Amino acid sequence: MKKNQSIFKAIASLAIAFGALTSSNAQSNLGASCGCPSVSSRPEILLSSLPGYVAVSGTFGGELTTGAVLTCDNTYIIDKKIYIPAGQNITIAPGTVLKGATAATPSEATALVIERGGQIIASGTESCPIVFTAQADPMDGTYPIANQGQWGGLVILGRASNNLTFAANGPYVAGAGNGRLAVADGLGVVEGFATSNIQDRFGVMLNNNNPVAGETVGTFNDNDNSGILRYVSVRHTGAFLAVGNEINGITMASVGRGTTIEHIEVVSCGDDNVELFGGTVNLKYVSTLFGNDDMLDWDLGWSGKCQFFFGMKSDLTSSVDNDNGIEADADDQRSNNTPRSHPVIRNATFIGNNKAVGTADNSGLCGIMAKDLTEGEIYNSIFANFRSGLNLVKSLGAGRTYPAGGEAWHNWSNIAGPASATNGNGTQSFKVVCNTFVGCANPLTIGATGALPGTVVTSGADFTQFTVTDKNDIVAGNTLPGFDYTFTVNTTTNAFSAKNDVTPNPALSVSGCPATPVDGFWEPAPYRGAFSSVNGENWLSNWSYSEVLNSTRGVRACPTDLNLDGTTDVNDFLIFAPAFGTSCN
Repeated sequence: MKKNQSIFKAIASLAIAFGALTSSNAQSNLGASCGCPSVSSRPEILLSSLPGYVAVSGTFGGELTTGAVLTCDNTYIIDKKIYIPAGQNITIAPGTVLKGATAATPSEATALVIERGGQIIASGTESCPIVFTAQADPMDGTYPIANQGQWGGLVILGRASNNLTFAANGPYVAGAGNGRLAVADGLGVVEGFATSNIQDRFGVMLNNNNPVAGETVGTFNDNDNSGILRYVSVRHTGAFLAVGNEINGITMASVGRGTTIEHIEVVSCGDDNVELFGGTVNLKYVSTLFGNDDMLDWDLGWSGKCQFFFGMKSDLTSSVDNDNGIEADADDQRSNNTPRSHPVIRNATFIGNNKAVGTADNSGLCGIMAKDLTEGEIYNSIFANFRSGLNLVKSLGAGRTYPAGGEAWHNWSNIAGPASATNGNGTQSFKVVCNTFVGCANPLTIGATGALPGTVVTSGADFTQFTVTDKNDIVAGNTLPGFDYTFTVNTTTNAFSAKNDVTPNPALSVSGCPATPVDGFWEPAPYRGAFSSVNGENWLSNWSYSEVLNSTRGVRACPTDLNLDGTTDVNDFLIFAPAFGTSCN
């Protein structure tokens, strides 16, 4: 038995030592366990060449009017803005690769857009994920993670709630990039698109106050179902249209809770990694790696749930973007519209890059940038290596107003939810409870309306509520046991010379914290952060790009699975055999 253990340890060591070889094999062999051919052997097919494609004027693309079924024996090129219209779906088989072409001009940025009433059925598996990436990516693990914004991204549009009001939010201004998205009450055009065509709209026209051609008066459907994203990786997205107006990695606008979003990742995005404009959709098991701007951004009244979110910033600190872990808005036009955003977040880990230089488009650099009257609840999470931890525009005791020309803001409440921390109608507004802030030089800042940090709070009623009442822990520097937020990567070769460790050990206590509800969505997770140190499980294992790059210590669940296809078999031995007897130093 002891001899077998030694053999196992030797194989494990070689698995780590041959990370680059393993990464290459994992990419070129994508989908092997579900019968897919090698990626390099798959012929390329333009999505615009599929049956039923009809160009739509003004969209720089067109609709697949009969939907599509994509299989892993081909590689599909997203060569335009490809739309899936109402009543149709695009079904993507496990192990399939789609590549976004880089456009000649910003307005022509390529994207896959699921229209209201359309569906995407992309249900990959742990051993056969579905990959969206840049057309130039050879899928051998060598495409530089520094390549951001090579194509648009994935956009899903639905009919669930939002708080758009034409008089306050609109009218829509093409290319303005400032949140003016409304074309009617309840109806908007997704950020980053240069037209107000019906294909680019989300939500529902609620009345005839501002009638819009092609729309009828209706009501929101918070149970709207836009399909399934499961084990889906979206890479090198976020094409640039104008400063503050880029397409995101995955954009969800008025997407309903009937949609399934779980085990997804966004890699090397040039803008916000995951952004939600209104809607009720729930998220579970989400990772964002090496991206620019915000890791999770919500606006326009999103009220979904999110459990198990891991965000790891790029170490590039010269960008002009916000670089927040979370940017939270109720409505960035400061209109005081309802419903306000009120998501509930549990078990997240956000690792920043300690960026310190503010710019004209950079009022963030926070673990949590909470503004514009957002509501919401954040529990049992870790925010590490940000210039500021939690930033609030005004303090606990101030009143909720919109000063002329001033910044919108919100109150925040503790576990008990005192009257002074409500939103004016007796309900709790914004809670940041039982979280850990690691290596954030300014754990709590208040009063910032421009470049941060604002007023750094280290004592008084607000600090007492933040630390004592709300049980948020502050850890100075990189000193949390078992946890290391530092890493060093060559963003051209993708080689990591130092890796972070994202699982505190021992686990961070949640004693005295609100219990995780039992409602069919939440999973028991009695620890802070995205990963458990109790049972050693790590849901990034086996399929994610973090695993492919071997960028994070402690992620590999099966070190003998050298080609990362989910099984230890003869193919792993063929990788191991040529390396036998070589040095691991």
